[in-house]
Amino acid sequence: MEGAATRTVITSTSSSTDNFSTSTLACDRHFFRTASGLLVFAEIVFGLLVWMLIAGTEYFRVPAFGWVMFVAILYWVLTVIFLIIYLTMAYNRIPQVPWTTVGLFFNSSATVMYVVAAAVDAASISHAVKGRHNYNCWVASTFFAFLVTLCYAGSTYLSFKFWRSRDEEQ
Repeated sequence: MEGAATRTVITSTSSSTDNFSTSTLACDRHFFRTASGLLVFAEIVFGLLVWMLIAGTEYFRVPAFGWVMFVAILYWVLTVIFLIIYLTMAYNRIPQVPWTTVGLFFNSSATVMYVVAAAVDAASISHAVKGRHNYNCWVASTFFAFLVTLCYAGSTYLSFKFWRSRDEEQ
């Protein structure tokens, strides 16, 4: 049989220990075991409580709560974005961005903005009648606003230490 084509078939088997992921993004499974990971988790939980407690009331009657809502929602969304970047280790894929500096400025600005928002939140409680739904929610939101401020302050401290150590290496 002249001109007959030969065909080679290659087969392979895979075991259950092979990587089944074809994604180029890694997943940092140990992020939440670090101090930074725990602080980011606390920032997300406490920040969510701040804006949910206020959003569930008639906050529009006190204009100052608009500022608190703006700060809480803005930094909550940005913190969730940073969490996704940390978990997927996307910062390794974009080395042009100075991530240590970005983290330091983000956490510093969040600390300052949350200090102001927590103070505004606390000062605005007097507009509610004690014992009513609005009052209880606003007091709770003030408590959580100060807690999230402490979390961002801790993140700022860790970011500064990391930024400083990176600066000394160069």
